[in-house]
Amino acid sequence: MVRLDKYLCDAGIGTRSGVKEMIKKGRVTVDGEVCKNPELKIDENAADVDCNGQKIVFEKYAYIMFYKPQGIVSATEDKREETVLDFLKKVWEVREETPFPKGLFPVGRLDKDTEGLLLLTNDGALGHELLSPKKHVVKTYEVTPERPLHAEEVLTLECGVDIGDEKPTMSARVTVQKDGKVHLSIMEGRYHQVKRMFAAVGNKVLHLKRLRMGTLYLDEKMEAGECRRLTAEEVQSLKDRWPSLENVEAVIFDVDGTMADSMWMWKRIDKEYLGRFNIPLPDTLQSEIEGMSFYETALYFKEHFEIADPVEKIMADWNEMAWEKYEKEVPLKTGVREFMEICKNRGIKMGIATSNSRELLETVERVHGLTEYISCIKTGSEVQRGKPAPDIYLAVAGELQADPAKCLVFEDLPAGIMAGKNAGMKVCAVQDAYSLDSDREKRRLADYYIEGFWEIVERYL
Repeated sequence: MVRLDKYLCDAGIGTRSGVKEMIKKGRVTVDGEVCKNPELKIDENAADVDCNGQKIVFEKYAYIMFYKPQGIVSATEDKREETVLDFLKKVWEVREETPFPKGLFPVGRLDKDTEGLLLLTNDGALGHELLSPKKHVVKTYEVTPERPLHAEEVLTLECGVDIGDEKPTMSARVTVQKDGKVHLSIMEGRYHQVKRMFAAVGNKVLHLKRLRMGTLYLDEKMEAGECRRLTAEEVQSLKDRWPSLENVEAVIFDVDGTMADSMWMWKRIDKEYLGRFNIPLPDTLQSEIEGMSFYETALYFKEHFEIADPVEKIMADWNEMAWEKYEKEVPLKTGVREFMEICKNRGIKMGIATSNSRELLETVERVHGLTEYISCIKTGSEVQRGKPAPDIYLAVAGELQADPAKCLVFEDLPAGIMAGKNAGMKVCAVQDAYSLDSDREKRRLADYYIEGFWEIVERYL
């Protein structure tokens, strides 16, 4: 229940003194009856309130998608420049019948010369979630570079580049479009980061447009300067979708890209390995081998690239190239160990189902001390069919003696998500730099989606 005058203020009708005056003059009705008492308590979710003959629709929070044009600054107020709020208010007065929402602020900033997606809201809690540096919320930009990116520069940007700060940038996703523009997805928000990343590889950003923030994508039907309210589905997608551990008997992890930040390593190994035979790294390689077992991938390399070495030699070479990187360069993702500790304390069994080789998995297990948590490891080479077939997940559940319907799978790729779903298990998609292009598909396929394991840890500690 809320006071009538506060209800009208929160709805954007006017100031507290202004709405009190309206009420006392009999210009407000509640459930069809004139009300002259500003202190009347009403149910904000059920009351039928009219002011000056206009029905008042109460919204506790407003969520506005704005296609920010170039030339305005991302601020609530500025003494010299036009702000996004100044611009948006003018648009609102022309296109909207409801009052302009109170307390709006832009979630994050876009440079004055950058256009694209900008979220405005008065929901401070959501704004904090999206802006917190530790949340690693994805931002995708369309970049028009001064010159085309070379394959080596793409790999450099994806693996992390020195932009003059204390540490290199995090792993990113770079996709070169047919028209030469670049889609760059990053999980940080450093000052002028995109421009500095391109400068680090000797290039220059001529034009920058933001396409995505978290689960929110710029509406393709909108033109620069337009705005609209978010749909209920869009708002919900920005909020909690984390899995519960209630009634979970076993948790099963994929490794590369899920537990470990290692997908960058495999792309680099593919490039180095093919370079031994003077074969350039194909742009479509990762999508071609997705879900294959270690053996199936080696067989694909042998047949597709006409490599004379036997499959066993190819796998041995990859193991040798990967061992040192796993031991010295590949970390567990933030929150993984803490999450496993939570599962252990709740009596939840844990296993691994991966396309990787057993030798490398044992290296990961040894280096990161996972033996106290992991009771079962299965690799793609030990089952008849690779992902998206359910074989590997069913094999792990069987060894753990867990009901598949009470197993929770963590995966970073669509093929792995489908494997878990085909096994009759609940699946949580995990954000990874190297699968950002398929995020929409991952969200569609999976039961849950997390940007990192720390999201679950925060709710159980």
